[in-house]
Amino acid sequence: LKALYELAHSRQLLDDLAFKDKPIRWVIELNEQGDLIGLGPIQLGDKKKGLVKKCPRIIGDTNSGKVADFLVEGIDGMFGLSPDPKKPKSPEKMAAKRDHFWLQIRECALATNEIAMIAITEYWQKQKDSIPKFLELQNESWRVISSAGEKIALGNDEFSFSVNGKLVLEIGSVQSYWKNISAQKQENEEDVTSEIVKEICLITGENETVARTHSPKITGVPNTLNNQGKLVSFEKSATSFSSFGRIQSYNAPVSVKAATAYCIALNWLIAERSHHFRLGGTIICFWARNHEESTEDWIDLLDKPRPETIEKFYKSIFSGHERNEIQDEKFYSVTLAGNAGRVMVRHWLEVPLTTAKKNLRQWFQELEIAPYGEPSAAKKKSDEETSSPLGLYRLAKTTVRENEAGKIKPEDLQPEILTQLYRAALEAHAPSLQLLKPVLNRLAKQLIKDGPNTTLRNLSRFALIRLIVNRNRNSGEPFMETKVFETSDAAYNCGRLLAIFDDLQLRANDYNFDGAGVVERYYGSASSAPNSAFGILWRLHQHHLKKVSRKNKGASEAIKLRIAQIAALFPQPAPLQPPQFPRTFSLVEQGRFALGFYQQKAADDAARKEARNNKTQTQLVLQPEVETENTPALPGF
Repeated sequence: LKALYELAHSRQLLDDLAFKDKPIRWVIELNEQGDLIGLGPIQLGDKKKGLVKKCPRIIGDTNSGKVADFLVEGIDGMFGLSPDPKKPKSPEKMAAKRDHFWLQIRECALATNEIAMIAITEYWQKQKDSIPKFLELQNESWRVISSAGEKIALGNDEFSFSVNGKLVLEIGSVQSYWKNISAQKQENEEDVTSEIVKEICLITGENETVARTHSPKITGVPNTLNNQGKLVSFEKSATSFSSFGRIQSYNAPVSVKAATAYCIALNWLIAERSHHFRLGGTIICFWARNHEESTEDWIDLLDKPRPETIEKFYKSIFSGHERNEIQDEKFYSVTLAGNAGRVMVRHWLEVPLTTAKKNLRQWFQELEIAPYGEPSAAKKKSDEETSSPLGLYRLAKTTVRENEAGKIKPEDLQPEILTQLYRAALEAHAPSLQLLKPVLNRLAKQLIKDGPNTTLRNLSRFALIRLIVNRNRNSGEPFMETKVFETSDAAYNCGRLLAIFDDLQLRANDYNFDGAGVVERYYGSASSAPNSAFGILWRLHQHHLKKVSRKNKGASEAIKLRIAQIAALFPQPAPLQPPQFPRTFSLVEQGRFALGFYQQKAADDAARKEARNNKTQTQLVLQPEVETENTPALPGF
């Protein structure tokens, strides 16, 4: 809360506390006598969202449903009508909210003597207790008759007023009036009947008026009631939350000034595209304490990192100019999730900015892995699929089951998984080994269903496996490289061997093999109980070698040599006998098996493409040019 309070002051978010940005879709245009001009209200901006304007901000709690905004409201607050007749709101609350709305209008008109405000009060006197003529109920839903006579479906829209073509919100005397009212309300909160208590504020350390409730509400957090909730709230009735005669907020005194500041700051972070991103049912907000530009690229790096963005980050992270600016800078991050009317903190991070950047650099280095194949035509259409395999959401998706369309249910993606990955990126935290299990299960099932050629194109899955395996590595266990490499690790080499057996089977069938191959049939058992699976595979590969030998003896001998080199790394019971493979593999070993299989397949695929390209280039060089009638002869020939 103290960090958010400081953010509100450092970004000068409290300079205009009386107003906030809010979209207005409809403007009711009146003349000075309070009569409606035209058939109905004027529609502003976007046909669905309206036009964003600086609107008066209500200071205090609106939980009761009886408090209305000033000058800008929906039809419930302005006219006491339920926006959705199929789900009507409490008539008593809507009536109270409507009365509060028009009370504020009258008070402003009396205080300012502004002609426009008087016109609005006149409009209400003529309109009172009746449905406005520009609203029409059809099939249990409202239609707005616009100034042009169109009947348009009413959404969760906001209305305001203009008089003689001037938007009342923008009249100077009205704005000055609201600034004064807002300043007065900040000192006495929203409930004037509450006892004013002064204590030492836990945030500022000053003796100030204690906030009975912390307002305004935090908006935009997933899974909150009506898209808004409170970060700090207090049980009203339970005595177990009271001590030493102190009840509710007086147990943990925070001043009205400090509570307003941190709520404003958090709402600002959620509203600013460069300071938050959503992951499943959570929203992550982050900022640097002093420098606004210090985190300007972090959304792209964490959400949809492209190669050029990562390269730019690598080049700039430790440049001398930036080091001087950020060496004492702090980085803050908070992960939020909703639970009805409450906003929960899933994770809080406070580290030096240089540490966060070093950890993020290490994150991308440990996720780096050789690609397999080219994206299919369908995948090329999706920017997310082709350019962001290392984004947090793409990585987290590999832990849950997808439907036929390649989508996942949002509720299947647990917030704890996203939090783990976020911590791994910015704190160099090791994700739990338990994350490996669903990733490997999905891999095995998809290999059976779709085959290796399709399954291995999911770069996110193998990048995450590499990260988890390396960060949970015990002493003596190999570090998994980005590409295929030489090691004595049994699990990794078994994975490589299965990839070679798969390639051998494809070559034996001229790369035109229908049906389940060795991967679809044996991957599951080979990765968990290799001794039993490779006993069968060893006999099967000899059959495939003979088929290849009949067509191309040189290719057969080359493959036999590759197999022999890997087999030599395993114990051999007797000469000319198959090697002895381990009986079982642990979860981490199954991860290394998956990487060995993937990297060998990727290396073989890359080698075939390079050979084809070299062959094509050779043919182009050797192909003689044919001179035609339209081809001019070169000088000297």
